[in-house]
Amino acid sequence: MTELRYITYETLDDGRIVRITLNRPDARNAQSRGLLVELNDAFLRAEADDDVRVVILCGAGPMFSSGHDLGSKDSVRERTPGPDQHPSMSINGGTKLAAERLMLQEWHYFFENTRRWRNLRKITIAQVHGPVYAAGLMVMWACDLIIAAEDTTFAEVVGTRLGMCGTEYFAHPWELGPRLTKELLLTGDSLTVDEAHSIGMVTKVFRADELAEKTLAYAGRIAERPSVASLLVKESVNQSVDNMGFYNALNACFTLHELNHAHWAWATNGQYVLGTPEHGVPAWRDAPPVQPRSKNEVGG
Repeated sequence: MTELRYITYETLDDGRIVRITLNRPDARNAQSRGLLVELNDAFLRAEADDDVRVVILCGAGPMFSSGHDLGSKDSVRERTPGPDQHPSMSINGGTKLAAERLMLQEWHYFFENTRRWRNLRKITIAQVHGPVYAAGLMVMWACDLIIAAEDTTFAEVVGTRLGMCGTEYFAHPWELGPRLTKELLLTGDSLTVDEAHSIGMVTKVFRADELAEKTLAYAGRIAERPSVASLLVKESVNQSVDNMGFYNALNACFTLHELNHAHWAWATNGQYVLGTPEHGVPAWRDAPPVQPRSKNEVGG
């Protein structure tokens, strides 16, 4: 791996466990292109290491991840032609035009990489805390198990803040169920960690000050299993879900996501690929705080 700027990579438990940390705390671990490329390299490094049995993915600072990086200085620099532009902006469709460019770039760096991580040949554990938003959800959902701090909340805000039908890796109905997916996308409200645990999305819940220690202990317990058994347990479940339609549903919903982008590009004369205030979508920078989901109040 090249020098890491946006993540850290630790080998623990005599090499049986790797801990990858999203390390952009000042940007709430927003997923810039540089972070995503480093994260993919780190996952592949752990996958290639035959000593590694479990990979933990966590985030530094006040939250696991705020989702895609839509406007930090790093993100603007990565996208802008010049000496500081990220190399990935000129490959994998980066030199194409219009919708073709966006579709290919998002397929490689948002969609297919997340699906690749979901199928990593190791057991993966997401260690999450604070708010987890939008693309933070899809990176978390790519992991086999999710361990959360007691303060964790989960929200899919792209419908209310960006005018989008969801993120590129649309695992939502499989993780949340169909009606809860519709509710969270249409309202932008958040789910508590206890609600997430009750529907089976979250595996364990620990106090924030014990989260890292107990996640590592839990990973150590899983690392004791024969690696072939762990892999085949994972593969059996993943293949079962794929045969239920998960794989094809992901492909279909990715094309709908790109249609949504194309709609906004058309509506804004090519200026934006997201909804704008003149079209009824509040500016995401000025969006009100996320509200908790309530079963007996309208909210808003």
